[in-house]
Amino acid sequence: MAESRAPHTSWNGRLIGLVAVLVLVNFMVDTAITAPLLVLPEMLDHFGTDQAAWLNASAMLAGVMWAPLLGRSADVHGKRKVLVLTLLISCAGALVCAVAPNIWIFVPGRLLQGAAVAAMFLSVAIVREMCAPRIAMVVVGIVTSGSAVLNIASRFLTEKLAADFGFQILFLVSAVVAVTMAICVRRIVPESPITTPGRVDAGGALLLGGGLAGVLSYVSLGSEFGWLAVGPLLLLAGGGAAFTRWLLVSSRKPGSLIDLRDLGAPLVLTLLVLVLSTGSYQSMLQLIPLVGDVSADQGLGYGLAGQGTVALLLAMPGLGVMIGGPAAGALANRIGPASTLAGGIALGTVGTLGMFLGVSQFPAALFFAFLLGFTVGALGTSGFNMAGSLASPERQGIVSSLVMVVVAIGSVVLNFVGAAVLKSTTVLAGGEPVNSGAGVFAYITIASAAFAIAAVLVVLLVRKTRQRQQTPATASL
Repeated sequence: MAESRAPHTSWNGRLIGLVAVLVLVNFMVDTAITAPLLVLPEMLDHFGTDQAAWLNASAMLAGVMWAPLLGRSADVHGKRKVLVLTLLISCAGALVCAVAPNIWIFVPGRLLQGAAVAAMFLSVAIVREMCAPRIAMVVVGIVTSGSAVLNIASRFLTEKLAADFGFQILFLVSAVVAVTMAICVRRIVPESPITTPGRVDAGGALLLGGGLAGVLSYVSLGSEFGWLAVGPLLLLAGGGAAFTRWLLVSSRKPGSLIDLRDLGAPLVLTLLVLVLSTGSYQSMLQLIPLVGDVSADQGLGYGLAGQGTVALLLAMPGLGVMIGGPAAGALANRIGPASTLAGGIALGTVGTLGMFLGVSQFPAALFFAFLLGFTVGALGTSGFNMAGSLASPERQGIVSSLVMVVVAIGSVVLNFVGAAVLKSTTVLAGGEPVNSGAGVFAYITIASAAFAIAAVLVVLLVRKTRQRQQTPATASL
């Protein structure tokens, strides 16, 4: 039975405990999705494969498939219950990965572990349900960004554990963290006081999630296996068929996950802004280590090697995320989430343009990497707050899941586009193929253009939001 408690209107012991648990839950997401990538070469050697894409992309793409099903289930059956289930599924996937004797067992384990992606948006939905709107915006910022400091510190421990015990230890640690957090969530987080009558359209959820995952898998894996290879084409065909089936049938029947006809312009604009801006940020994050390994002495027009450590460059975005999320939550109370989102887009545009200088000057790279991290913290907080403000209490789970879906779409697509540009513009230096200056600057131009388009859309969003406030209407979701 749901626990009846009044929403938190100020900080107190129960709220601090709730926030601490949810921050650690989101730290668990990093142990499941990102941390294993630090030992990607060791995993490739262990399994005797060069198919890095399967090991790299499988968990995030599985998260896209899990998100709609778990989001809708949370609205119907309760957010705490589904969050506990999510953590246990991720734990099971981590254990499979830890003992997998070959890649054919390891990859299904990663698909199970990808359920951890849902922990992020379920945490946000719980916060919005348990807190009054004014304090919820700040708490969302802390919950979505607070784990960044733990992620920075854990990088060094992760590398040492892997070196001493092998990469499998990281999956065992992830499993332990997941089951520990499941226990903490069960004991500390109240069950949802609001649920949606009805049932979960599991078939529709699988069609939508599977369709998205199939298409994104083709985009992510096609460059490695070949665009006309049988495997990627089967993924594309299967994903396209599933998504088309959902679009034509499942999205229109009563009780569907999402009725596209009733999404509403503000929510659509919010999702478009997020897919462009977060994808642009992720592509820039991918570029940092590439330019960090090249010396300016090679005369390519860029290069940071010898000017400072790549580890410091990669730490700066994490520091920015940690500050930007709570700051955006606090600012949203004054000017609203739409205007805060617009401010984040403006900062992101400046940060991306600044990387034209940052790819050759280390101090500039540090500053703009921090600014981009601050931006993504602000975008994540503002995006969840904006989408949540457009959803009814009974639809917080599914609407929050849409935010995670578009973040994954943007990351996969823009990372691929950037990688394709670099690959097509390589030059020879010292007899070895390297990324050309033209390719690097074209890469930054594409990311800047994505932010510029997002800036136009966010202006429209701010105007739509103001019109909506001036003419109150029932939320579309």
